[in-house]
Amino acid sequence: MKSLSLSFTALALLAAVGAPARAGDVCTDTARLQLKAAMFEVREEYNVKIGTCLNLTDAEEKAECLQEARAERVEATQLARAQFQARLELCDKLGDGGAYDPEIDPENFSSEIDNPYFPLPVGAVWTYESLTDEGLETVVVEVLDETREILGVECRSVRDVVMLDGEPVEDTIDWYAQDDDGNVWYFGEISFSFEDGYVESIEGSWLAGVDSAKPGIVMLAAPTPGVTYRQEWLLGDAEDAATVISTDDSVTIGIGTFLDCVQTEDFLPPEPDAFENKYFAPGIGFIYETKQDSDETLELISFSL
Repeated sequence: MKSLSLSFTALALLAAVGAPARAGDVCTDTARLQLKAAMFEVREEYNVKIGTCLNLTDAEEKAECLQEARAERVEATQLARAQFQARLELCDKLGDGGAYDPEIDPENFSSEIDNPYFPLPVGAVWTYESLTDEGLETVVVEVLDETREILGVECRSVRDVVMLDGEPVEDTIDWYAQDDDGNVWYFGEISFSFEDGYVESIEGSWLAGVDSAKPGIVMLAAPTPGVTYRQEWLLGDAEDAATVISTDDSVTIGIGTFLDCVQTEDFLPPEPDAFENKYFAPGIGFIYETKQDSDETLELISFSL
């Protein structure tokens, strides 16, 4: 009966995709189309799995394979629905429902970034620690004396190295630029993931202007509680967004107490439960992070500006 119930759920979801959105609501239409694509992918993976199961001659093994296929389809359908709802919620927070297509004029940008909540002076280094279920995670962020031109904009290169119990697990170069109003924009990243000392993948990498990817804002010039903004945009891969929660938080961590901090709630619709609260201290930048779905925190332990 579970499989039959799922079929009705899938049909209902596809029917919802076909329902008309309100006029001019590109954001909602995009969410519906992404749901439709996800449901076709679920069906494709399920059919391949069923075909694999049918080619097993051991009756018990075949039955177990079929049961696993159905369970995976249920889980994938539930995830697609949760992603759809998360995208709709983001549309509501953004408010206008229009297309996301920021106008980028290179003349209005600089690689010199001095936003008080996201300063990136060349040579600056921040070190963070997090006690995770897998061990002690250390993150070192360094502003490099290097730039890269993206969409005609000279962007500052920032290296972000993640270590787990002293072993590298991720090495990333991010690219940022600041507009004339003081907003800091994120133009892309190249991220290398490691396993046993070898590069395993570059999943998560993206670059504005490539495969329709677009830049987003990582820190507003004048953060205002309640304002939501996109931090990056590559549909299905890079959809991070943030909402300003407050601008006057007091945060106490191991190295001291920081006043007048900006707090944001960061979220990623493709990962509906991945909500993070980040805190930024004036003159220093990012200092502390909590995850809403776990007890893990990321805390600044030293910095040099």
